[in-house]
Amino acid sequence: MKNHKINILKNKKNKKKIVCLTSYSKAITKIIDKYCDIVLVGDSLGNVLYGLNNTHTVSLKTMINHAKSVSKGIKQSLFVVDMPKNTYNNINSAKKNAKEIIRKTNCDAIKIESNNKNYSIINSLVNSNINVMGHIGYTPQYKKKFNIAGLTKNDEKKLISEALQIERAGAFSIVLECISSKTSQKITEQLKIPTIGIGSSKNCDGQILVTDDMLGLSGFYPKFVKKYANLKKEIEKGVKNYRKDIINKKFPRNENSY
Repeated sequence: MKNHKINILKNKKNKKKIVCLTSYSKAITKIIDKYCDIVLVGDSLGNVLYGLNNTHTVSLKTMINHAKSVSKGIKQSLFVVDMPKNTYNNINSAKKNAKEIIRKTNCDAIKIESNNKNYSIINSLVNSNINVMGHIGYTPQYKKKFNIAGLTKNDEKKLISEALQIERAGAFSIVLECISSKTSQKITEQLKIPTIGIGSSKNCDGQILVTDDMLGLSGFYPKFVKKYANLKKEIEKGVKNYRKDIINKKFPRNENSY
């Protein structure tokens, strides 16, 4: 399915940095699609939009509904959708749910977080003509506590092995989340497929951030987030002016009325 987009992405490795952002709606997608190589409908929407403490209870239906909205705004970027927790516990459920996501959203690929065990699931999906993006390091669906990965020699060795097994399983790319710079560089150098970093240094082939974090909307600013705008401040300013105009009877004017 749509392997031309996958091939374009893979050919950027070691040549041109890959730009990725998350999106959960048509409106945001229409803006970022012009500047991104990948748009990801992340299960981070559980935290960002629904105020959940983690992503564990995000449902397949919720992911599909937001992905359907994103699909209406995307034109050129590779369109990837996260598979939520417990939707790929075995090969049969993974195939069924991945196919449902693709059928209902027309996405190009799905993303699966690694638990060091699901290589056969990735391989089975790929053999079923489903494009899969991997994800290692800090994997929110499986890790109870945040930690930086790859700081010790033993951890580095495990992460490199994990990444290589995901590549051998057939994934076209892999997200490295909060992995040390040194280990990220070694993984990126050893893989033939592109690495997409979040909190994993410039050594990766590309970068991804949650759009709401990057635009100053979420209030979540860990070390790896650079705030490129302060939309929270702009929105507050707009709302205050709106309130002021209503109270002072300046809105609506005749031109705003029928």
